[in-house]
Amino acid sequence: MHLKNTIGKAVWACALVGAMAIPTLSPGLAKADSYPSERLNWTIAFGPGGGNDIMSRTIISILEKYKLYPGEIVAQNRPGGSGAVGWGFVHNQKGNPYHITSTSGSYITTPLKAKTPWSPTTFTPVALLAADDLVLLVNGKSKITSFDQFIKEAKAKPPAIGGMGAVNVDFIVPTLLAEKAGYKFEYVSFNKQGELTTALLSDALDAMVANPGEVAGLLESGDLRALAFSGKKAPESLKDIPTFGDKGYELGISMPRGVVLPPEAPKEAQEWWIATMKKVVEKPEWAAYVKKHELTETVLWGEDFRKFLAHSQEQFARVLKAKGAIK
Repeated sequence: MHLKNTIGKAVWACALVGAMAIPTLSPGLAKADSYPSERLNWTIAFGPGGGNDIMSRTIISILEKYKLYPGEIVAQNRPGGSGAVGWGFVHNQKGNPYHITSTSGSYITTPLKAKTPWSPTTFTPVALLAADDLVLLVNGKSKITSFDQFIKEAKAKPPAIGGMGAVNVDFIVPTLLAEKAGYKFEYVSFNKQGELTTALLSDALDAMVANPGEVAGLLESGDLRALAFSGKKAPESLKDIPTFGDKGYELGISMPRGVVLPPEAPKEAQEWWIATMKKVVEKPEWAAYVKKHELTETVLWGEDFRKFLAHSQEQFARVLKAKGAIK
């Protein structure tokens, strides 16, 4: 209840500030022959140094380096409420094509927890650029050496599986996998990645899920063992392990790393950004970013991105309601 109240207050406070700070432009102001012609305001819904911040600033640096945006780009971190403050601010710039923001897993879960006045599909979708998927891991000394063996053992004895946070993709992924494979498990949430990893290494957990980039060193040293990857295609460092889909357990969800404009942004602006982001993902700097952070290159444009978000939110909501995490 405290979390909901905190996020809710943050959203409405942001709504008031946003409405007072910047007037809403009418869709007619973004004509095909004049857009873009003003400063771009890029809102980052989390603090400096996090995944959302790094992706946003990577895109901005590419836009600036290759002069893909003709004007000034101003990035501002607006953290708070698991993204609610930043996304709430952009939501209040209805119809304004000179505001833009990036998405993450919280873009789906925050509205479910806090009952925000916006949902993932409320915004004008530009592009899904990459997916932040998860790898299923066991202790490097575990007797379990394959995904098939893990499923067999899980059916015989419910495992304890750890992840980051109680209401996010780390909880959703193992829950959907267990549903499809037909076993039960205990989910143990952590607030710090180091504590989660330590729990698995000390055998307090049977398995855990994590982003590949967060455990790359421990996989290389053999302290952890990767069993399967939740995305459609495993990154190069995990090319020797199967995906859940390879084993017949396609989940169809992930943490969406994409870009959206405010609600009701002009179609001309949406089309301009789709064309521009197609240029961004072709640049070597983007390829280097995806590789460094062990992301799955998953690209969807415009309304296809909106459909992806709608499906993901539906899946998240179903699981969280069934488990009593949300009402």
